[in-house]
Amino acid sequence: MHRHRKLLAIALVVAFVAFLAWSTLSAQKATCNICIVYNGVRNCASASNETIDEAAQAAQTTACGPLTHGMNDAVACQRRQPVSQECHGG
Repeated sequence: MHRHRKLLAIALVVAFVAFLAWSTLSAQKATCNICIVYNGVRNCASASNETIDEAAQAAQTTACGPLTHGMNDAVACQRRQPVSQECHGG
């Protein structure tokens, strides 16, 4: 009886992990790679999301992260036009 409970627990964990992987990957239909230049420094990042607009915004946020110091810089960097942008999907 103890062996059956252990196998059932393992099966439930595997099913849960598979569901999480499927739901995460199925929602990410668009991918963008964006490069930003801010204060003379260039940084690139990639992101995935449901739409190209959302993926582009996420990639720009990620690219701006290492380039900024504080909220004012972060907002200013987010408003910059990317020097390159390549998107696929969604």
